[in-house]
Amino acid sequence: MSDQKLGTLLEESISIHQEALDQIIAMSERITTAEGSTQTFIPFLTIFRKSLQTTPIPDIVTPSFCILLQGTKKLHFGRDLIQYYPGEFFASLIDIPASQNIIDATKKSPFICLRIDFTSKEIASVVMEAEISMKPRDTKLNAGAIIGKSDADTFDLLMRLLKLIDKPKEARFLSALIKREMIFHLLSRDNGLLFFQQAVLNQQTDGVGNAIEWIKNNYTRSFTVEELAKSINMSLSGLHHKFKAITTMSPLQYQKLLRLQEARRIMLSGSMDVTTAACEVGYDSPSQFNREYRRLFGLPPLQDIKTVRKAP
Repeated sequence: MSDQKLGTLLEESISIHQEALDQIIAMSERITTAEGSTQTFIPFLTIFRKSLQTTPIPDIVTPSFCILLQGTKKLHFGRDLIQYYPGEFFASLIDIPASQNIIDATKKSPFICLRIDFTSKEIASVVMEAEISMKPRDTKLNAGAIIGKSDADTFDLLMRLLKLIDKPKEARFLSALIKREMIFHLLSRDNGLLFFQQAVLNQQTDGVGNAIEWIKNNYTRSFTVEELAKSINMSLSGLHHKFKAITTMSPLQYQKLLRLQEARRIMLSGSMDVTTAACEVGYDSPSQFNREYRRLFGLPPLQDIKTVRKAP
């Protein structure tokens, strides 16, 4: 095949890819043009839209599949920096600490992203029913997230899911099937299979998923890593190594992040003042809370909350 013909085929492929993206963008904007996140009546589908760039915000990425339709986003995992673009997806199987910010968004061309939430049980169910081999290819522990390029099948699944927004009765049954089909599609990709193999196996055999769940249920009280390791039947050294390999931080750092994130959410809701919110999430010392809050979010609690509320 000549270089000219290859070039023509590549251009046609890019054109088809963009046409599919444009269709999905138009469909999402028919559903909502509101700023921020919009939870659709399909329980696991959320649409994110932002018309301005944002500063890096520490967060915990929950198990989900996110496809970027328009704009550009940066994600920081520990020492790793990932930047992803329209047509690319980001997938995570566990709750991962990350800092993320939108770097390309305007009122004319806003940042738009679709998120589909899922659980490790849903992944395991598809693996078992589809008889997908879960033999590990690699013993190396990786952070539980991956970025990949969407293909025609991914776009088709998203279009079918968005079309159900106009058909509530059908959506109650078909949306769950499309979700399972998407999980199967992710598992069938080379990099996706490796990623999900590692993530599922790490949770099942190494207890990292159990450790995360335990911390989420106990983050407001003081505990030692020894207590955590004992409660999930792991060795202390094994817990430290594997937990950090997956989440990029230690168990106690993870607890601190959960506390500060929840305190921020409470204060933004207006239901509590700084001191009460600090106490609510487990802090005994207001000064320690203020110090750690500023270290994470860049501003003292009261100033940060005022700044966020003033933002468009």
